[in-house]
Amino acid sequence: MIMVISWEEFASVDIRVGTIIEVEDFPTAKKPAYKLTIDFGQEIGIKKSSAQITKLYKKEELIGKQIVAVVNFPPKQIANFVSECLTTGFVLPTGEVVLTQPERKVPNGSKLA
Repeated sequence: MIMVISWEEFASVDIRVGTIIEVEDFPTAKKPAYKLTIDFGQEIGIKKSSAQITKLYKKEELIGKQIVAVVNFPPKQIANFVSECLTTGFVLPTGEVVLTQPERKVPNGSKLA
């Protein structure tokens, strides 16, 4: 069932584009994940995120990749790491996560319209 939300609720979610600048293994996470460092441009700055994307992505191929993230959630403690934003993706029926990305390069910090 789809939950209906108001326009105001949707508008309160700050969804931005950022570029992954660093990727680290996250061995203490419950499920296989990477620690991502993401550049969201001057207004937002650098934020960290945990992402369960190890099945489809190698660390070296993620560097320089633009992703879409929610940047206005409160920080979340995940094992010994604090995730500062939510990297978005689509879950396949097999459980793998495909990252959400703009189809063209856009400035870091660009807001979803």
